[in-house]
Amino acid sequence: MNPAAILRQSSSSAAEEMMEMETRPFLSKFLSYPPASAASTSQRLRAKHLGSPSPATPSPSRQNSFGRDIGHAAKETYLVTSLSFTLLQYLGVGYRWITRLLAPYCYTMLLMPGFLQVAYCYYFSSQVRRSIVYGDQPRNRLDLYLPKNTDGKKPVVVFVTGGAWIIGYKAWGSLLGLQLAERNIIVACIDYRNFPQGTISDMVEDASNGISFICNNIADYGGDPDRIYLMGQSAGAHISSCALLEQAIRESKKEEIIYWSVSQIKAYFGLSGGYNLFNLVDHFDSRGLCRSIFLSIMEGEESLHQFSPEVRVQDPSNKDAISILPPITLFHGTADYSIPSDASKFFVNVLQRVGAQADLVLYDGKNHTDLFLQDPLRGGKDDLFDQLVAVIHANDMEALEQDAAAPPRRRLVPEILLKLAGNISPF
Repeated sequence: MNPAAILRQSSSSAAEEMMEMETRPFLSKFLSYPPASAASTSQRLRAKHLGSPSPATPSPSRQNSFGRDIGHAAKETYLVTSLSFTLLQYLGVGYRWITRLLAPYCYTMLLMPGFLQVAYCYYFSSQVRRSIVYGDQPRNRLDLYLPKNTDGKKPVVVFVTGGAWIIGYKAWGSLLGLQLAERNIIVACIDYRNFPQGTISDMVEDASNGISFICNNIADYGGDPDRIYLMGQSAGAHISSCALLEQAIRESKKEEIIYWSVSQIKAYFGLSGGYNLFNLVDHFDSRGLCRSIFLSIMEGEESLHQFSPEVRVQDPSNKDAISILPPITLFHGTADYSIPSDASKFFVNVLQRVGAQADLVLYDGKNHTDLFLQDPLRGGKDDLFDQLVAVIHANDMEALEQDAAAPPRRRLVPEILLKLAGNISPF
């Protein structure tokens, strides 16, 4: 059996194992959400699709005890660890991968002072609502980051995190969520099935279902359903752009079952993403994500077209879908070697050529993690953060005045550790 077939078989078995873990009685008593029966799941999905609040939606009032917080952390750690070991079975634990894993470990240790502070807020802040159920598949959970100020309806950012389609996890967006919440913006971080638990179509489906949940239920948490922004980072930018374009195509073809509308998305932000898989296969292979695994994630070469937004928008049959896309802004660092900035340049050029409203913002000398990790951990002024907030608050003069008077963001990691981390960053 060839490697791609083995990996596809492992995806199915891993998904079955995770389904067992979701329903295993011993673990269920530690969950921060009650296990759903088939009947309750069906009712929840029907309510979501009709646009009404879900019966299973947790109350905005915080009810998590310390024991449940610890149980939640243990369950999530088990989940990520089990997927990592499954992946390593196929990568092989040799000298090459030991050296490749050493760099991320050192990078993480250098930034640990900041990560610990963010983790504490993530698990114990009353502003964070963790693991809200948005669907009936494994990993169909999302986290909400709510502002302290509860007056009026708040703008909402739906965020899809990166992780090379393999190690993505909703908590990776906690730093962004906590900092935007300080500016009276609600952030929803969507979790989704990773490989080998799922392949790209599963990831796009999960992201779309998470967006649907937010569009139909965010008012229950103080969000404004008329001010929703979609954002993705790295692999999350690819997944979220696929979900957005697929939804636009469905609407343009007037398909009967529509659970959310592109018109509900005020703007799309893509951070350090890749949008043409044909141009990335060999690049990722040279970076360590071997071709056979990447093609297994993307469901084979025959599916690269379907999951390449840059290619699909050039199809004349999708002209009507392009006309309903929201304004698109792509952000990228010029020193990004994980996904070169040309990926965003080419996509913006194509979008503009086919008539979409698209802009590109490049950051000179920034790598793949500077914009999303090192700069936010540095505190103070951050061009990307300021640009996001300015767009979201563009028509709210009171919010803009509050932004101008807001204190600088707090530094979470000493500068010397940030510089060392930047020098050894494997990303």
